[in-house]
Amino acid sequence: MNKSFSVALKYGLFITTSLIAYFLILRLFDLHQNPWLRLLNGVFMAAGIYYAIKYYKLSVNKDFTYVDGFKTGLITGFVATILFTAFMAVYLFHLDPEFSKKLLSDWFSNYEEGTGILIFIILIEGLASTVILTLTFMQIFKKSHNNLQNP
Repeated sequence: MNKSFSVALKYGLFITTSLIAYFLILRLFDLHQNPWLRLLNGVFMAAGIYYAIKYYKLSVNKDFTYVDGFKTGLITGFVATILFTAFMAVYLFHLDPEFSKKLLSDWFSNYEEGTGILIFIILIEGLASTVILTLTFMQIFKKSHNNLQNP
């Protein structure tokens, strides 16, 4: 298996586990309906993508390229997003359908949308944040081609 993919899979699973654990902890304290607490999901995603790219760069040393780092970040975030979306789909459709009805009545009171819109929103949020975070972190990790100037 390719080194980039194995690193991305490892960190993607770590992010997924963190997101699921965080959601279940919020659910335990009945705070899962507060949309502002979802902001911490971005912190988990950012930390996971950052450390995935960093670990990959350290493991391949001089062979690190922008494309490989970018690919590692994208795959990490996509794996985490798809797995977390699958978890939320099972949760919303089978484990707690009343939760989705509560969210839909509060957020989409003027629209006739079903639970599928919530799954779609989770998926799009995760994929968009993955691309943005990966582009941002690659500015830190890329090799600079600027010449050093002597003062």
